[in-house]
Amino acid sequence: MELPLYNQNAENIGTIELADNVFGLPMNQDLLHQVITSQMSNKRQVLAHTKGRGEVRGGGKKPWKQKGTGRARHGSTRSPIWRSGGVTGGPTKEKNFKKDINKKMMQKALKVALSSKARDGQLFILDALTIEKPKTKEMDGVMKKFTTILGRLNNVLLVTPTDSAMLYKSARNLPYLDTIEARNLNPLILLEANRVIISKESLAVIEKQWGGEKSKVKDQK
Repeated sequence: MELPLYNQNAENIGTIELADNVFGLPMNQDLLHQVITSQMSNKRQVLAHTKGRGEVRGGGKKPWKQKGTGRARHGSTRSPIWRSGGVTGGPTKEKNFKKDINKKMMQKALKVALSSKARDGQLFILDALTIEKPKTKEMDGVMKKFTTILGRLNNVLLVTPTDSAMLYKSARNLPYLDTIEARNLNPLILLEANRVIISKESLAVIEKQWGGEKSKVKDQK
């Protein structure tokens, strides 16, 4: 698959041929659904928790004697039928939502997601991205040059080759832009993004890690 190659000024400087075994896979909705569902489950935080009768305060003494009072028999005020007693069948923090996913399935789902973005015109290849200072204004200026290509700047994902503090600090205060290191890419964050920008260096990391083939720059101006 061939895509345009852009420079930092959003100018088309040629084309690049992407590795078919990473960016040319057919859609597999069942696989994506299974992998993304497991990712969302693994991210889920268990916060809801109710106390059972063994966790609430009080109730150590029998409220009244078993017989002779004319009232119903009770052994503890921690019973669920008492006010301030324990809860029956409520949510507990011990519940486990974790789902295991096969490593090969995760890798293939990532390649399917990348292929889908490339086919749908939501993937953009950047020759290089350099920021002189870690300033939000500089990154915002670069991104605004791409509005003619990307359209409205909303939920854009920038893939960096390494953990670049310069790029991260420049992008973290922009509400429409997220950054991620190439080796940490996953199907969930890819499909959540409306547009994905990948530099040539990041592309090399992705193709080496998951494909074994290299992209080829063609007709560079």
